Amino acid sequence: MHQETWLGVGLSFLLASVWGSMAELETILLPNSTRGLLYPQDSETREVRSLDGIWRLVKSSSSRPMEGYLEKWFEKGLGQSSRRVISMAVPASYNDITVSRSLRDHVGPVWYERTFFVPASWDRRSRTWLRFGSVHYRAEVWINGQAVLNHSSGGLPFEAEVGNFVNFGVENRLTVMCDNRLDRFSIPQGELQEKEKFQSQQEYTFDFFNYAGIHRSVLLYSTPLVYISDVSVSTEYSSKQVGIVNFRLWVAGKEEHLMRRNYYIHVQLLNQRGEVVAQKISRHAFSGSMHVNHARAWWPYLMDPEPGYLYQLKLDLYEGDSAMEESQDDVRLDVYRLSVGIRSLSWDSNNLLLNGRSLYLRGFGRHEDSEIRGRGHDNPLMVRDFNLLRWIGANAYRTSHYPYSEESMQFADEQGIMIIDECSAVDLYSFHPRLLHNHMSVMEQLIHRDRNHPSVIAWSVANEPSSLFSNQSALYFKYLVKYVRQIAHDDRPLTAALATAIDEIGQSTLAGLLDILGFNRYNGWYSSPGSLDSITAPVIEEALLWRNVTNKLVIIMEYGADSLGFYRSLPSLMGSPDFQRQLYSRHFRAFDKLRENSWFIGEFVWNFADFQTAQSINRIGGNRKGIFTRNRQPKEMAYVLRRRYFGLAHKLERAKMPYDLFEYVVGESNNSKLVEPESEEELSNV
Repeated sequence: MHQETWLGVGLSFLLASVWGSMAELETILLPNSTRGLLYPQDSETREVRSLDGIWRLVKSSSSRPMEGYLEKWFEKGLGQSSRRVISMAVPASYNDITVSRSLRDHVGPVWYERTFFVPASWDRRSRTWLRFGSVHYRAEVWINGQAVLNHSSGGLPFEAEVGNFVNFGVENRLTVMCDNRLDRFSIPQGELQEKEKFQSQQEYTFDFFNYAGIHRSVLLYSTPLVYISDVSVSTEYSSKQVGIVNFRLWVAGKEEHLMRRNYYIHVQLLNQRGEVVAQKISRHAFSGSMHVNHARAWWPYLMDPEPGYLYQLKLDLYEGDSAMEESQDDVRLDVYRLSVGIRSLSWDSNNLLLNGRSLYLRGFGRHEDSEIRGRGHDNPLMVRDFNLLRWIGANAYRTSHYPYSEESMQFADEQGIMIIDECSAVDLYSFHPRLLHNHMSVMEQLIHRDRNHPSVIAWSVANEPSSLFSNQSALYFKYLVKYVRQIAHDDRPLTAALATAIDEIGQSTLAGLLDILGFNRYNGWYSSPGSLDSITAPVIEEALLWRNVTNKLVIIMEYGADSLGFYRSLPSLMGSPDFQRQLYSRHFRAFDKLRENSWFIGEFVWNFADFQTAQSINRIGGNRKGIFTRNRQPKEMAYVLRRRYFGLAHKLERAKMPYDLFEYVVGESNNSKLVEPESEEELSNV
């Protein structure tokens, strides 16, 4: 269910349709409010069927991108098209699956197709839904030649009830058009350049490959006719080990049923032993609170011996007339289960607190990127990534630069890894009311999807936007941030990753609107390339400058250097593991100095692993700033960073140090220690 709202009380903004002149005004339409989209699950009342597997795919001609529409491939089937039909794995990006250069670099629509069955038992007694975890970028969906739904913006789920479009108990045909073209109104932005022979070339400024396709699972699932359509949960935790779980449910179904019958919900909170620790029966309002004595709090990795503790919230929807308790005559209509972590999150200009304890984030910027699969979700790869995060001692990451899979969000909850949840607004370079509408829509969908995850500790509204003072950007970010605060109910701090020039920091139109100031800076790499002496002091100075200008919490979101494992140099040169190690060491000195201030709350490496980019003379083989290789093996720097991250966890959180952290080299006969030289000049005197 969606609700369309005009900017009203508290948010009645008139924006210029032509931002530059401010001459014409128009009222901006807010995005549709998302309802539903609960993650599908099997239960006593629900069934889930996966449509993942081998699909058929046809690539439209780059010179005739509309041919699939004109020839009505969605009606006839791809086998009747004039184009070659190939096999394609789902979920996956289509770019790297084949050996075709034209498919890898394709700009425009591709068409997917497969057949499927819906059990005859689902007819009449239940509702049938079709759900996509993510399609990048724009998707249109047909069943048996009938248009079912469409969606724009990769990384986010979308679904539709399809009971009126499918034939139960017999074969159905599913067709999906996927279009990867970006423009100045899409999130992220891009430009289409017309080349010779009417060929289009996609241009974009962000530094990762524009992978496309059906990136996450396609699911067919059923719900009862009257069903739990949505759940919202918030929690509190006190120093006295008392937890509070606040819940709200939405129930959907045939309107005549809801008006004529009595419904109630039975909510139970179960611990990991399956014991009920709190419960509540609620009528009409479908909302309430439960107190949990001796509650187990949700803690991040290395802040507690058992991080990521999750309760199970069991929701039962009943039809019946009993006043206070369940009756044998009552009918259970629906059952849904949700994992819940009990924790409290608070912040001010000096501290970020979880359950009353200060947080210091040790982590990464990442990408959903791997060989062959591209940005397609892969469970073995996901588990490997989290094993590496824990092996290296990280406690957090940022979903740079788009929403990550729902499965990875759930796994982060279980593993105790904190997340800065970022939307796909990367490298914004122009501003327009239509772009603002799309940006708001992406943030609304992201917050709705991830609001119940205890691992999510902040919302990131953008990465490296052009935010220097102008009427356009000032209005844009003012309205964006106010809207996000309204829909998120200030449940988590807002942040963004800024890359403003040092001498222009005071001119940022976004920085002062945030709760956490994140900055990206590559000292020794893009700034003063190759100069190790131009790192420590500039990092400290920039963090202090951001703090003085904004009085906000500060975190470094990105720093790093490329490293080619086979390239060695003494003295070190850019691109060698030796230089990468020394560059990091200079940053560590700065961070340790900044950690003396509670407002400096963390350090994020760029990047967790090497990843693919668009081809250029500056990116041979992609971006090599990873601490791990693209196939998830540690580089030399991984062992150094592991010692730092576990050292910080031990110092700040009394975490145990791994037994294999330091390998034996030589026995110490005295207390002398080797100290890394402060400068190249000092090194020459060694």
